[in-house]
Amino acid sequence: MTESVYHIPVMLAQCTEGLAIDPNGTYVDVTFGGGGHSREILKHLDKGHLYGFDQDADAIANIPENDRFTFVEANFRDLKRYLRLHGVKKVDGILADLGISSHQIDEPSRGFSTRFSGSLDMRMNQSADLSAKEVLNTYEESKLHKIFGIYGEVKNAKTLAQAVVAERASQPFETTEGFTSFLKKYAPRGKDFKYYAQVFQALRIEVNDEMGALEEMLLSAVELLKPEGRLVVMSYHSLEDRLVKNLIQKGKFQGEVEKDFYGNLIRPLEPVVRGAVVADEEEIARNPRARSAKLRVAKKTGK
Repeated sequence: MTESVYHIPVMLAQCTEGLAIDPNGTYVDVTFGGGGHSREILKHLDKGHLYGFDQDADAIANIPENDRFTFVEANFRDLKRYLRLHGVKKVDGILADLGISSHQIDEPSRGFSTRFSGSLDMRMNQSADLSAKEVLNTYEESKLHKIFGIYGEVKNAKTLAQAVVAERASQPFETTEGFTSFLKKYAPRGKDFKYYAQVFQALRIEVNDEMGALEEMLLSAVELLKPEGRLVVMSYHSLEDRLVKNLIQKGKFQGEVEKDFYGNLIRPLEPVVRGAVVADEEEIARNPRARSAKLRVAKKTGK
């Protein structure tokens, strides 16, 4: 399976530059996927080593034949535990390209896309128990309301949750095509596809506990990075980006910035680049997925 078919890496040069790679350093690509970013990192390593994490078994087909690379089939929330199993306690840089790969979107059986008819699955780890079908057919109305409203930022989340519960009583949800047909009645006029995308995003985040996993990974990253080590994170929606931004700027996911006795910010990371880096128009034309990407680069303060 080639990288171009599986997934086109976004902002490849900017990610590599953000890592400030030491040829003899230890690095982690926590979202290996098609291996595009990993292959680029490996080009810059001499005696260094790269660990690639991915919970999707399909990614195994993309593992490069390189003795400086180790693949770990696991969710990146378990980053620290698996690195320690490999004898790694500190690293020089961590890269995370969040969200969903092109391969997962384009595979109808995975159920991630509104463009195809497939089972309502949406599991990134296909051995996991919870699928989108179970969420839609078993969750209480109040929980569906919360998921649609928070994870999808759906404006009529309460109405939609009520409708889902009423519909499934006579006709359980089984396929993506059937669900999008149902959603059409509740989508704002002329904004059908945006609405479908918001609802599908909400379900995907819930099925894979993406926000919880991201928090755990980021906290592990802070602990694992050496002083001056780099954290490079690319996100594709505001919920992810907000977590990353807050950790870098405030040192925590929520609340106000804390300061020491002398008025200095208390935070384990500091931004290397002010604000978020975005793709240029040329890359967006070549790879439309890059349009929503926001890249943030930080380094461990050493404090």
